[in-house]
Amino acid sequence: MNKKRLQNLCFVLLFSGVTWAQELTIPPKKYVDSVQIERAVNRNNDDFPLSDQQNLKHWKLLKEVSDEFKGSKLNETIWFPNNPKWKGRPPTFFHGSNVKIENDELVIRVNQHGDATLPDQFTHSTGFIKSKNKFLYGYFEAECKLMDTPWVSGFWMTNVDTDWWTEIDICENAPGVDYNRHDLNSNIHVFKSPKDKGDVKAHFSRTKKYYFPKELQTDYHVWGLEWTEKYIRFYIDGILFREAVNTHWHQPLEVNFNCESNKWFGALPDDNRLDGEFHVKYFRAWELKK
Repeated sequence: MNKKRLQNLCFVLLFSGVTWAQELTIPPKKYVDSVQIERAVNRNNDDFPLSDQQNLKHWKLLKEVSDEFKGSKLNETIWFPNNPKWKGRPPTFFHGSNVKIENDELVIRVNQHGDATLPDQFTHSTGFIKSKNKFLYGYFEAECKLMDTPWVSGFWMTNVDTDWWTEIDICENAPGVDYNRHDLNSNIHVFKSPKDKGDVKAHFSRTKKYYFPKELQTDYHVWGLEWTEKYIRFYIDGILFREAVNTHWHQPLEVNFNCESNKWFGALPDDNRLDGEFHVKYFRAWELKK
């Protein structure tokens, strides 16, 4: 998509008469590019990443840390059923009642905590699972249907240590907010790092936003991350849409699935829309064969 068409598209999206649900200053859309959805890959083999169905790069599936979300309960040998390090971004609290395994899927909902009292500053609840394993490089993939209500649906990796904290956001989108329905967000963060790993003392991020021609929340999509010592590549439905040089992301990271409030996305609770569900069919991890 050329620059002029992108500018025209941004103008239409911003000034189409949408009534904002929240009183926020919404920055102009700055799309890097449009995803060419006609290039989506058809899967014929679950053992390989969707973007590499012939396994030309020689990936090895790590079955012991992957999860097809079968059965009736979360596999707690792989996952923490909540986040042991973070209780949530107000006003939404992470509560285990919002996480279920149903019909061979992970399902995260909102406000299933019943009569449980939430901490101060929290008015709503949603769910979070975190991997008990840490990963350094590999290919990570999940098939998800994002929540169609004003919470962010996330599939991401991070690790918060005393002197080292980095993050890779594989999927961080809020299409339940009307003006975000076509936004495909991509971000990588460094909050701090030790001297021998970049000596970062102040947070920086490399953020990019892509236009997705279909509304993201209407169907399942496959999000993939190819992470090596040299580069970080982001995929949707087997389509490579972003590549970044790996300058700082060399810390072993945990995998997260969650929903959360985030004012920067306009994703703040709406009591008239509490029926949102974030569905995940599987999580798979691969390493390169040695």
